[in-house]
Amino acid sequence: MNNNSDPMYERYTDMDFADAKPVSQVPALAKLQAQHGNKMRITMRVDSETLAIFKARAEMSGGSYQTLMNEALKQFAHGLTLSDMVRETIKQELHKSI
Repeated sequence: MNNNSDPMYERYTDMDFADAKPVSQVPALAKLQAQHGNKMRITMRVDSETLAIFKARAEMSGGSYQTLMNEALKQFAHGLTLSDMVRETIKQELHKSI
């Protein structure tokens, strides 16, 4: 018995991927990857409390906690503060009503 929990594991264990091409060399896969924003899979450790907060917020909004975390990281990387976000949202809403 193997210790892999993926139910599809057995189906693909005997396949030979030695001649597999990178995504960039398969036009249909490259197009699909480009459509998904070129996101990259990473592994990072987050404390339990922070993860619980993002999961709870995602559940309340009906979204994904990974998307919320990505947005928070993007805002931080661009130097946006909560007050900047509130100001921008108010400006957008005011322009919609004019």
